Amino acid sequence: MTSRDDPRQLEPRATARAVIEHVDETMVSIPGGSIALHDARTDTRWTVALEPFRLACYPTTKGLYGSVLRDATAHGGRQREPVTDVAWQDAIRFCNRLSQMADRTPCYTIAEDSDTVQCDWAADGYRLPSEAEWEHACRAGTTSARYGELDEIAWHAKNSGFRIHEVGTREPNLWGLHDMLGNVWEWCWDVLDANVYGEYRVFRGGGWADREWSCRASCRRGSHPSFRIDDLGFRIARRCSA
Repeated sequence: MTSRDDPRQLEPRATARAVIEHVDETMVSIPGGSIALHDARTDTRWTVALEPFRLACYPTTKGLYGSVLRDATAHGGRQREPVTDVAWQDAIRFCNRLSQMADRTPCYTIAEDSDTVQCDWAADGYRLPSEAEWEHACRAGTTSARYGELDEIAWHAKNSGFRIHEVGTREPNLWGLHDMLGNVWEWCWDVLDANVYGEYRVFRGGGWADREWSCRASCRRGSHPSFRIDDLGFRIARRCSA
């Protein structure tokens, strides 16, 4: 497989057209449906109906992140590793910039103080998945905690060597999505619990340093939208019809 054929590979100084072609080639159509969510801390359960959407088959890589920022040195390291140390706010801005590169309507309106962000779900640009979309895509029609044997589908505390790994090196789920569990946690759009944690945003999926309990489709965690963490990245979504 050549670097041109490899969906994980993107030249550091790729043109805007090449970046968008790469992004669209690596997005998967996810069917609509409904997903039952559960917050273990409060033992709260709720069900969300979902329209079809598209989701990147890999977490956003350092190569893609740097190409969109037009900075070949952004976040350094191996270009096919997931980008980490990115705040939720960074991910939101990345999505808007990528939308502009693709001549799509950005989904996010960001206030001058950067603390208030609104999402236009009808826009055709790129965005973070909602946590309902994320869990629905992760499960890929299954109902168990994981979509396969953990060592085969995820980099986690017992097999990662306590380091990050290139995307796409573990088995995908039934819908062709890699690294939904393990390797890096992934930011989602949603607020975790405004009454308890204020502005904290949800992240999902578990990371390379996490034990088995955290690498489950239903595991919810969160952090302040300005915090940057060394095992936390994101993947992009957009409307299916866009």
